[in-house]
Amino acid sequence: MHFSSLYFSWLHPACFFAVLAACGLGYQFLVIAGIVKFGRLPRLQTGSNGATEDSSYLETPPISILKPLCGVDPRMYEAFRSHCLQDYPEFEIIFGVADAGDPAVAEVERLRREFPARRVHLMVCPELLGTNRKVSTLVQLLPQARYDLLLINDSDILVPPGYLRQIAASFRARGDAARRKTTGGRTGMVTALYRAAANPNKPTTGLSGTPSDGSTLASRLEALTIATDFAGGVLSAYALEGKLTFGLGSTLAVRREALEAIGGLGPLLDYAADDYELGNRMARAGFEVVLAPLVVETALPGASFGEMFQHQLRWARTIRDRRLGGYIGLGVTHVIPWALLACLASGLAGWSLGLLAVAALLRFAVAAALCTSVLRDRTAGLDLWLLPLRDVVAWLVWIASFAGNTVVWRGERFRISGGKLEKLESGTR
Repeated sequence: MHFSSLYFSWLHPACFFAVLAACGLGYQFLVIAGIVKFGRLPRLQTGSNGATEDSSYLETPPISILKPLCGVDPRMYEAFRSHCLQDYPEFEIIFGVADAGDPAVAEVERLRREFPARRVHLMVCPELLGTNRKVSTLVQLLPQARYDLLLINDSDILVPPGYLRQIAASFRARGDAARRKTTGGRTGMVTALYRAAANPNKPTTGLSGTPSDGSTLASRLEALTIATDFAGGVLSAYALEGKLTFGLGSTLAVRREALEAIGGLGPLLDYAADDYELGNRMARAGFEVVLAPLVVETALPGASFGEMFQHQLRWARTIRDRRLGGYIGLGVTHVIPWALLACLASGLAGWSLGLLAVAALLRFAVAAALCTSVLRDRTAGLDLWLLPLRDVVAWLVWIASFAGNTVVWRGERFRISGGKLEKLESGTR
């Protein structure tokens, strides 16, 4: 073949899409490496109540759990109970609401009645200190925390037995000295992966066995996104960098001294992704961000397709704003859409069909591994047949994320720039 002919053949759209699909295949192998690494994390063995006989995990410093509330989420009370049922010597839970009339207050009072021996506190935090209401509440809760090990998680996070023991153990996990040699610092944060319960019409393996409220197709697609895309992205970053440089809002456990070293929570008041920002500041300050070897659970409400799209667009634009180069690179992770485009552009050539078959096979295999061996998410595993649709939607979200910098959060519109939120007036574009 003449050189010019070969050159122009590589400029053909089919070849371009095939190269992107090939890069997507490489990404899947990176996720596999992350899955293997996660599986090797040291785990404590606990009974049904979370107790352990392992003497290496007997150090149990007291913990202050901070939980900002705003309204009632699906399975919220069940999530509250999972914290009170922990077999842990000393901890307190401090709830915060912006308004004493918030319906979440009744759930906290119910919790107090059921667990009178637990230290459960409720604070009204009326001051709006920044555009991020969650962080605004946390800033007002923090002075009330009596302990130096602080744990922040969302109101709907359901935790397994032994959760607090494993979090405490992760701050001084075996091999810590070796990690310090490579990271140059001590553990400042422990964070954790999560799965989403979204479909009550199929058997669930929720931590309580109780089905979720989110039965819509959109909610199931979002749960599948968390299981096969979000978790995969975290583990691929973990495999590639050998550490984490961000936090996950499902669990943000921090040492008070580390938090004070980065200026506390105040600097995060106007940031959209406060969990990412908190972990990133910890890492940049020389503290290690540790991934705990456990998975917690969140419940997704029934959502429309438009609501799901807006939620994922908020995630996408937030990530794009903070890590533009890496976010552009995420485009190659959409292996099935690129392989489909290669098929269409080549006129369904045999090689393109083969590429699509390999892409689909590897994508489904990695997704199944995430659902089973990492997240233990049987519901998402049963919904894997929706994966091609989920991947096309995610690809469309990725494209749409470049078309603006506005996001919708709890019904309000914001402009995001430099990671910070600027509230927009009604009608502003």
